[in-house]
Amino acid sequence: MKITCLIENTSVRDDIGSEHGLSMYVETDTSKLLFDMGQTELFSDNAGKLGVDLSEVDAAVLSHGHYDHGGGLARFLEINKKAPVYLSRYAFEPHLNAASKYIGLDTSLVNSDRLIFTDDFFRINDTMSLYSCNDRERKYPTDSIGLGMIKDDKVVQDDFRHEQYLLVEEKGRRVLFSGCSHKGILNITEWFSPDVLVGGFHLSKLPLDEKLTEYAAELTATGTSFYTCHCTGVEQYDFLRRTMKSLTYLSAGQSITI
Repeated sequence: MKITCLIENTSVRDDIGSEHGLSMYVETDTSKLLFDMGQTELFSDNAGKLGVDLSEVDAAVLSHGHYDHGGGLARFLEINKKAPVYLSRYAFEPHLNAASKYIGLDTSLVNSDRLIFTDDFFRINDTMSLYSCNDRERKYPTDSIGLGMIKDDKVVQDDFRHEQYLLVEEKGRRVLFSGCSHKGILNITEWFSPDVLVGGFHLSKLPLDEKLTEYAAELTATGTSFYTCHCTGVEQYDFLRRTMKSLTYLSAGQSITI
């Protein structure tokens, strides 16, 4: 399996742009997949420079309903005329940041016939499945860090029911993709016990202290190999990496084979 990071907060090449967002192109033995579409159309510009033909993508997955992961959705639908886009049926609900600014998706796209809305479980094909885990216990407490949603005309704490995870099972290995891990990276790792986990950890607001040290110890003990990016935070990554040798950063312009 080859994974190419099209968009992330950082870049390893001068000609590859970066932005606060995430988009990854995944090639398996049987499929070409786009996981998230960044904040703008920049993911598609980078794809061309990286030799990725988005028009040939077989399927796309939107991890959750925030603009920095689905802002490029319209662009993808324009470039690619065939691939279905899998997203939670809650993805277009209004989502807000701590300042009550709208950070959701472009609602003009909600009626596109290319969109396939998912529930708690959806099987894309023999090797790829989507899970929301909304009904699973969160052993480790989570903090929305001010992120909200509108429910019954009131602003409430986001429960992240719009977030889903992609599990790819190939050659006896389980590779999990998580956009931001809002339901808790420790919870997600425990739920799936993947061999490899790729995605953001949503730790960028956390101080570099004993709590983060505990995260590193807990994640290391799982035996999972982690490739992280985006909302993990560069400083938090550097702090975790001091003791977490199973952790690698993935920037825009990089490709990995696992």
